[in-house]
Amino acid sequence: MLHAVVFDIGGVLEVTPPTGFRERWEKSLGLRAGELDQRMYEVWRGGTLGLLTTEQVRQAFMRDLGMSAQDVDLFMADFWDDYLGSPNTPLIEYFRALRPRVRTAILSNSFVGAREKERERYGFEDMTDVIVYSHECGMGKPDPAVYRLVCDRLDVEPENAVLVDDREGAVEGARAIGMTGLLYQDNAQVIGELEALLADRNSTEEEGTHADRLP
Repeated sequence: MLHAVVFDIGGVLEVTPPTGFRERWEKSLGLRAGELDQRMYEVWRGGTLGLLTTEQVRQAFMRDLGMSAQDVDLFMADFWDDYLGSPNTPLIEYFRALRPRVRTAILSNSFVGAREKERERYGFEDMTDVIVYSHECGMGKPDPAVYRLVCDRLDVEPENAVLVDDREGAVEGARAIGMTGLLYQDNAQVIGELEALLADRNSTEEEGTHADRLP
């Protein structure tokens, strides 16, 4: 029975189309296509798992790419614009309205600093019961432990929770521990599938109530 709904952020609650951010900076820094991510892989990973502070990230870009402090300021501003995208307003409003029908959570493979940036721009903390960021807990999807963590914080069993995510691997990770997984394609699709699950829950509850009344 569905008791909790868990949403991803990027590509779901946030619209994040390609902005050319990496290509612009590779051109500016004289790097080959794809070289930025190759050279900074450990920085991206460290920031995602909370192994680096924001200042350590800045220092790494200055050290490994020869960027000035001013260049890093411009780079990070461009990074956050790319990362945060724009609000998927209809889905955000739907997600906000799911309470009190069910408990809700956000589960995000995030980068150090994301909570503060998303609080400032979107106020996610005001619309959900729980937020689990990978950079704060040191685990990311599809690690089974991170799904169990969000279920524990919601006080629900995995089989009573559903994850909405735009990445197949993340959805499969949720299903592997017993959660229902919905692959986000568009707003109408995911809202329709969630409402069908909620309708099934309501029907099951009504059947249970009727059964309790039988002599």
